[in-house]
Amino acid sequence: MHRVHAGVVPMARIVGYGLAAVVVIAAVTVPTVSLFGVGRIFTGIVLGAVLAVPALVALFKRDAVVLTDKAIHRRTPWSVTDIDWDRVIAGRFGLDEQSRWSLALDLTEGAEPHSEIVLLSIPPVNGPISGAYDLRKREQINQIRNILRLKRIPVTVLPDIAGALERHWQIAPPTR
Repeated sequence: MHRVHAGVVPMARIVGYGLAAVVVIAAVTVPTVSLFGVGRIFTGIVLGAVLAVPALVALFKRDAVVLTDKAIHRRTPWSVTDIDWDRVIAGRFGLDEQSRWSLALDLTEGAEPHSEIVLLSIPPVNGPISGAYDLRKREQINQIRNILRLKRIPVTVLPDIAGALERHWQIAPPTR
């Protein structure tokens, strides 16, 4: 069974997760200061941060799109939505509003905003792989392309993006 983790966390949820971390820090700092005095404010903040970091990691890890052989699972910390592969019209690799490269799936009518699921958003590639982030994104692009090929979903790639991916990351453009 193939399983690919992807997805882009929207800015509104990122802000919400950040606020949740601040609440965790405050929830630890306030009792620490009230019990042990103002001299322990730094201790309270550190203890709160020690608890907030795993909370943030859990929230971001849970917020994903998981592509499997049977369906697409759109996960948030509070729900899971399954989307059948039959609803996928095509994939496209193009530019988004922030001039980042975005790999998205176009869907038939449903509850998704703009009838699409964004799987990946990366800064434009303009050089060879230079670190773990680039390596992970290259691996993710290959995994997504493989599962889309397996499901026979056509993918449109802008020529500039296809050329840069082939030149710098050795990812060949899709063929039919």
